[in-house]
Amino acid sequence: MPLLYTIGKLTVAPTLRLAFRPTVEGLEHVPETGGAVFAGNHLSVADELFLGTVVPRHLAFWAKSEYFKGAGVKGAISKFVLTGLGAIPVERAGGRAALSAFDAAIPALRGGDLVVVYPEGTRSPDGRLYRGRTGAARLALSAGVPIIPVGMIGTDKAQPIGARVPRPGTAKITVRFGKPLDFTGRPDDRASLRQMTDELMSEIQKLTGQEYVPRYAPPRAHPDPTRDA
Repeated sequence: MPLLYTIGKLTVAPTLRLAFRPTVEGLEHVPETGGAVFAGNHLSVADELFLGTVVPRHLAFWAKSEYFKGAGVKGAISKFVLTGLGAIPVERAGGRAALSAFDAAIPALRGGDLVVVYPEGTRSPDGRLYRGRTGAARLALSAGVPIIPVGMIGTDKAQPIGARVPRPGTAKITVRFGKPLDFTGRPDDRASLRQMTDELMSEIQKLTGQEYVPRYAPPRAHPDPTRDA
């Protein structure tokens, strides 16, 4: 586990547990060893904080490459923190550069790490669950690891879009883990990836109870590199 991530587990995680007392369900589905892709709904930037708080192992999150390239002191701090946490940079411009996230994530998964992906590609603008992009299924198949469905509830109330930090006392946080989905041996053609992704999103919806929207969430700024090719 990266040093900075370990420090966060010893400091930030206990603080969040004390302030919010999140409910955790299905933790037995989180593997004690071995690689896996965590794929969940995305309501808030706080999703990463609470997921990292309740999972005892290291989680490698995908992060926008811009966070690794900022100028000045702020940019240097951002790069230092994300690198220290073991985050994987994602190029959102598309093309070969966008595939660098897969190139970095596959060896990590095969080496036994856990990688977090948000299939919707961006935060939900209205609390509903939108159609998933196929990156999570493609990644799991390429690395030969299962997908753990994740359902986050209440994070959008604790830290709405625009809020700088989570606010205690504003919401009850629940983190739910579903049974692992093993797609080993399934074909990786476009139609198969779409079917596996739809199966994954169905499992996430069961965990969250969100209304499902059968179309992609509107992008906030740039297209997501994990979208369907």
